Amino acid sequence: MDVGIILSIIISMVFVNNFVLSKFLGLCPFLGVSRNIKPAISMGMAVIFVMTLSGLLTWLVYRFVLLPLGLVYLRTIVFILVIASFVQFAEMVILKKSPALYRALGIYLPLITTNCAVLGVTVLNIDTFFVNGKSLPGGLVLTLLQSFFAGIGFTLALLLMAGIRERLDLADVPKSLRGVPIAFIVASLMSLAFMGFNGFRF
Repeated sequence: MDVGIILSIIISMVFVNNFVLSKFLGLCPFLGVSRNIKPAISMGMAVIFVMTLSGLLTWLVYRFVLLPLGLVYLRTIVFILVIASFVQFAEMVILKKSPALYRALGIYLPLITTNCAVLGVTVLNIDTFFVNGKSLPGGLVLTLLQSFFAGIGFTLALLLMAGIRERLDLADVPKSLRGVPIAFIVASLMSLAFMGFNGFRF
C-alpha cells in the first residue's frame, strides 16, 4: 500500500477535512462536552472507537449485503441502523465495565448515535473507496484508517476547544458573552484557523 495515500488520509482527516471544524458535523457533542478536558478525552475516545468500528461494519454491510442484493439505495437507512445498534451495544458494555466512565459521559454517549460525523465518515468511506460498485484494492484497510483518523481529528478539535474554554473560565469575559456565546466565537475562530490547512496539496 502506498505510504503517500496513508499520509494523505491522515493529514486530510485530522487537519484539512476535520469533521467538526471544516465540515461542521458533530457540533452538538463538540459544544456540549468541551467544557472540561477530562470528559472531552472520554468523549473523544468513545468517538474514535465508534467511528472506527462503524466504518468497518458499514463497509462490510455495503460490500457483502447491499451491493450483491442491489439495495444500494437503502445505504443511509441501513448505516443509521448499524451505527445506532453498535452505539447501544457500546453503551451497555461501558455501563457494565466502567460505570464511572458511563456517568462521566452522561447524555453524550447516546448522542453519538445521532452524531452526524459518524454517519458522515461511513458515507465518505463508501464514496471514496468504492468505484462502479467495486471496492478499491485495500479498501477495507483504507476505510479503517480514514475512520480512525476522522475520530482523531474530532478528538483533537474537542481537546483544543476544552483547553480554551477552561482558560476562558479564568478570564474576564463580558457577562453577555459568557457560556455559549463565547463558545461559538471560539469555535468560529478555530474553524478559520483550520481553513489554513486547505492550502495543503498532495
